[in-house]
Amino acid sequence: MKIIVDRDRCSGNAICESIAPHAFQVDDDGDMTVLIEHVDVDDELVAEAVRSCPAMALTLAADPGRPAGPSA
Repeated sequence: MKIIVDRDRCSGNAICESIAPHAFQVDDDGDMTVLIEHVDVDDELVAEAVRSCPAMALTLAADPGRPAGPSA
């Protein structure tokens, strides 16, 4: 899966970072960085972070260039 960020919607509140710090980082200015763009479909922390974004700035999309299952 690929993490998609709508930068116009992101408010930098860092909820995503608090849930999935391995995938998201928010600096002191509220600028969010995606640390891993491609995640396994079973990464529940990233899925929870996406669902919990109050600005609805995050989505997960199928990544046709990568397998959908867990990494070997």
